[in-house]
Amino acid sequence: MSGSLSPAALARLLGRWHRGASPAYRELADVVRLLVLDGRIPLGTALPSERTLADTLDVSRTTVTAAYASLREQGFLSSGQGTRGRTCLPRSSGVDSGSEAGAETGAAFSGAPGLAVPDGVIDLAYASLPASGEVVHRAFASALTELPALLPGFGYDALGVPALREAIAARYSAVGVPTAPAQILVTSGAQHALNIVLRAMVGKQDRVLVEQPTYPNALDAIRAQGCRMVPVALPPAPESGWDLQSVETALLQQRPKLAYIVPDFHNPTGRLMPDGQRRRLVRAAAASGTLLVADETLRELNLDGGTAAPLAAFNPAVVSIGSLSKSHWAGLRTGWIRASESMIQRFAAARTTMDLGGPVVEQLAAAHLVRALDEPLPARLAALRESRTALLELLGAHLPQWQPERPDGGLAVWCRLPSASSTALTVIAPDFGIRLAAGPRFGVGGVFENHLRVPFTLPPDKLEQAVLALRSAQDRLDASPQLRRTLRDSPAVAIA
Repeated sequence: MSGSLSPAALARLLGRWHRGASPAYRELADVVRLLVLDGRIPLGTALPSERTLADTLDVSRTTVTAAYASLREQGFLSSGQGTRGRTCLPRSSGVDSGSEAGAETGAAFSGAPGLAVPDGVIDLAYASLPASGEVVHRAFASALTELPALLPGFGYDALGVPALREAIAARYSAVGVPTAPAQILVTSGAQHALNIVLRAMVGKQDRVLVEQPTYPNALDAIRAQGCRMVPVALPPAPESGWDLQSVETALLQQRPKLAYIVPDFHNPTGRLMPDGQRRRLVRAAAASGTLLVADETLRELNLDGGTAAPLAAFNPAVVSIGSLSKSHWAGLRTGWIRASESMIQRFAAARTTMDLGGPVVEQLAAAHLVRALDEPLPARLAALRESRTALLELLGAHLPQWQPERPDGGLAVWCRLPSASSTALTVIAPDFGIRLAAGPRFGVGGVFENHLRVPFTLPPDKLEQAVLALRSAQDRLDASPQLRRTLRDSPAVAIA
């Protein structure tokens, strides 16, 4: 269970929910549903009672009763005792086709973390690959043979298993960033690593510079820390690279405590920051006293052969975050932080307030994978190139008004849409058998309604099904401009 939501808190999330486009109960139900789908109301949260919410919103109790009934019918609210139903997800992507709201909007899955995907739905909300098959299996088999030697110990290690720290440090040294094992802290994935860095280095109301757009879960972590974000926009395609002049200005004027950057096959655009811009960025961050955090999770997914040194090669004070999630398998939940020894000790102290260390067997297996990091990559990169080409051709053939940006690497294509319809597409997508992550998830302040990230992690035949479904969803919106405006204007999808 996720606790309860007070009437005042729900009213704040709802914002200006009643716009008069349809009956009040329907608009209230639609906005609550979008809040659930976008992850802003956690699953299992008890909603306010009908009476208290009606008083807070200054509407009739009948309006709230009907809205809750609609949410129950669509599968977004449990049928608990009285009126204290808890938020949930429908068992399938279908909705009550007998209601006008159901016929218009469907039951959407917007890419909020942790949402289960109904059978038969193609998931385009996540950009992740299946496991690298035999390579991962072999690593775990070897790890099990090494485990007995560690069983006499306690099993807690906030820094990580030594064998894995040594392997990661050797990998950094091999690419021009001399690193000792004492400069590595092993984490449960890159998101865990970022949370540790944030907890150790920033406090509430501290400024954090972020790219616009950027990785949605990083934005969530920064918000959860209570920081004030300083977004700096990337130049729109067909320009490439970063707007370093704007970055330098923001660093000089805002003096953020920390800057979170994805320089290697940036999520979601797939861009690779050139070495010249890296030098300028590192120099500007040092001049402003800003801790530079480089998310290198996608660094190994180099599709076009472009080269760039890690940011830490230009300044060893840069904090680097890495992971095996994208190169090998997200199920490994193995990541790391590379920083100075003193900084690693600070991170380890912060980490012990969150957990006492990661699983030992997974770390032993990860050590094998890091030592042979390049082994599965040629085949995986070849498959990704084929899928990238297929996706770009399919988008050109079936959605010619969309403007996809060809990525240098990574796992997805960032598309500019012909209208501000990203959220509307996301809401109705499950009606057509796909699940999307709306563009505003990738920005600060509800921007990017005219953008959509489309991963190419599926094989070409599945991508064809997905693009044809996108075409059908786009046709639905083109035939119903009012639907697009209603969903676009909902405050539930504007993530502050």
